[in-house]
Amino acid sequence: MSYKLLYTKTAYNDIKKLDRIAKKRIGKKIEEYSKDPLLNSKKLTNSTIGTYRWRIGNYRVVFDLDNKNIVILRVGHRREIYKY
Repeated sequence: MSYKLLYTKTAYNDIKKLDRIAKKRIGKKIEEYSKDPLLNSKKLTNSTIGTYRWRIGNYRVVFDLDNKNIVILRVGHRREIYKY
C-alpha cells in the first residue's frame, strides 16, 4: 500500500528551521516510515496537535492519516513539539 506525503505549511516551516544534517536524516526516515506509517508510530494521547508521531532521534514528526495520505502536521525537537 502506497501512501502520499502531504506537508502542512507549519510542517514546511518547521523543517526549514532545522539544520542541514537534521533535515537530511528526518527526510530519509519519513520516506522509510511512509511505506508502513503505523509500524513505527505511536498514537498521541493528546490529539490536539495530531493523531500519531514518529520518533527520529531527538525529533518528532506529528502526522495524521487521511485515506492514502500521510499529512505531516509538525516537525520539531522533542522538547518543543508538544508546547503548541
